[in-house]
Amino acid sequence: MNATMRRVALAASVVSMTVALAACGSAKEADSKKSDEKKKTGPLTIGLLLPEDQTARYENFDRPFVTKKIKALCADCKILYVNAKSDPSVQQQQVDSMITKKVDAIILDSVDSKSIASSVRRADEAGIPVVAYDRLAEGPVSAYTSFDNETVGKVQGQALLKALGDKAKSGKIVMLNGWEADPNAAMFKKGAMSVLKGKVNIGKSYDIDRWLADKANEAMTGAISSLGKDNIIGVYSANDSMAGGAITALKSGGIDPLPPVTGQDAELEGVRRVVAGEQYMSVYKSYLDEATAAAEMAVALGRGEKVNESNTVDSPTTKHIPATLISPVSLTKENVKDTVIKDGIYKVDQICTAKYKAACEEAGLLK
Repeated sequence: MNATMRRVALAASVVSMTVALAACGSAKEADSKKSDEKKKTGPLTIGLLLPEDQTARYENFDRPFVTKKIKALCADCKILYVNAKSDPSVQQQQVDSMITKKVDAIILDSVDSKSIASSVRRADEAGIPVVAYDRLAEGPVSAYTSFDNETVGKVQGQALLKALGDKAKSGKIVMLNGWEADPNAAMFKKGAMSVLKGKVNIGKSYDIDRWLADKANEAMTGAISSLGKDNIIGVYSANDSMAGGAITALKSGGIDPLPPVTGQDAELEGVRRVVAGEQYMSVYKSYLDEATAAAEMAVALGRGEKVNESNTVDSPTTKHIPATLISPVSLTKENVKDTVIKDGIYKVDQICTAKYKAACEEAGLLK
């Protein structure tokens, strides 16, 4: 190589290095600028996606509580609300719509935790943090809040054992578990089985499609036909709406007195049945605490801030997700006044309609 060619090669090398360094500097500047852009102090737009409208809690509690807390944190914030009505494909479209609308954060209570993963991934790629609400969606969620769901199942199982007493093995238990597509259902079942296994005889066990009361009714009717009405001593129902369906089937099947039936969610009809002695218990979960946590996480993440990482959970796809888990409470006739009434979830006159007046008087709810 002659001197002229060496000079040309050296110059080219210097230019190449300069361009590379400049590019590196530009990338760092872009990352820094992007980080600064994430810090948002003005109004936010937050998407709230709930899974269904068959269970009373979502429209009666979750939606208004989340909305109220977001507005308290950020008066000018905008909430875009949609309900998937138990349809996973509809919810995927709803997430895509939120991405198109460039919301600042999404609060997502998934219909199907697995199928929604691709939508969560698209939101993450678009720079939109997703707070998994109540059910732990798969995909790169940024935070999660729910109840300690295994503990919920344990609370239900312990209550059922208490109700059965020394008759726990004198007959058969029917288990009405939640919908398989809901990851919480598996945790409720796991918690319940950790208490019940070996202490009761399980005659029939069903996973109830979409948590529907009519499907629970069908399953309970089948169990009565298969096991015989005199052999059923207790019913593990994962939530109140299914408990209602089961109790209707038990009555239609001529089972009297009714065996103890568990529930969850402290729905108004469930609480009334508990007061009347038709349903042994429900699980009271402070939706206000859960909604507050979700709203705080969404607003913080929407503003580009970190959330509390002192507690984390793992999903099948994502590790170390910052989480706020809330403890459940067993609700029975004895503590209705100190739970749902004290916390302002229901007023006495909502529970104690004419049909339940005598039961309410016996429970000490009416003075």
